[in-house]
Amino acid sequence: MSDLNAALEASAAAVESQLAALIPEVAGGHRRLVEAMRYSALDGGKRLRPFLALECAGLFGADTERALRVAAAIEMVHCYSLVHDDLPAMDDDDLRRGKPTAHIAFDEATAILAGDALLTLAFDVLSDAATDSDGDVRAALVLALARAAGRDGMVGGQMIDLEAETRTLDLDAIIELQAMKTGALIAVSCEAGAILGRASADDSAALAGYATDLGLAFQIADDLLDIEGDAEEVGKGVGKDAAAGKATFVSLLGADEARSRAQGLVSSAIAHLDCFDERADGLRAAARFVVQRRH
Repeated sequence: MSDLNAALEASAAAVESQLAALIPEVAGGHRRLVEAMRYSALDGGKRLRPFLALECAGLFGADTERALRVAAAIEMVHCYSLVHDDLPAMDDDDLRRGKPTAHIAFDEATAILAGDALLTLAFDVLSDAATDSDGDVRAALVLALARAAGRDGMVGGQMIDLEAETRTLDLDAIIELQAMKTGALIAVSCEAGAILGRASADDSAALAGYATDLGLAFQIADDLLDIEGDAEEVGKGVGKDAAAGKATFVSLLGADEARSRAQGLVSSAIAHLDCFDERADGLRAAARFVVQRRH
């Protein structure tokens, strides 16, 4: 795990530098907007999704600088989603990554605009020739991220999650919800690395299977943290799903069964990587980390 921690730290530092360069400080009338964008995107967590994108791109020898641009674009979308999810109209949280959420640090209107700007900047980055000289590759990256982030992905999942406060979801519905809300962005992180690396159909399918299992394991672990974690350690509020009466993997399965399922999903995710020999050891370690993390 120490090797993974070092790899995560190195990846996060590289992505942090890329994000800072892509969201430079400005002195104009929209300075406050850019400050809110930087506040929301910088100094943030383990950067798991960018790590997955970089690791998957690395499997196929993709250029590191181009992979960093893709990883940063995915992280922008993730950060935008957190800003909007934290709003009073959504999850109404006041703590994220151990600091006040964007709408608390700034105001609701600025937070909304910062999220909007991060989302659109992500597609600006992906469509730029600096990301890849091949227009077909850039178009494939844009399409993949748009689908993962939109109606049939993350945003659609958030809508189902909001409705879960007023209706009871069964296990199949929870799996669908989390595959959209959480799993889609994890999946596209792996997919984007494969696209950038010109992966074969078989290799892309292997990574898709890995990402699907990983995304579900990640959410089960998140549900466990919501009931077992400490807010200071987790870096955000805990116990909110139970307080809202939402069905989760833990409420439906119990903590022990949920934990067992997460471990099974990790084993399944790792099995998808057999075709990549030791080159995929970072991805294997990331899968194990997902269910062991405390934040």
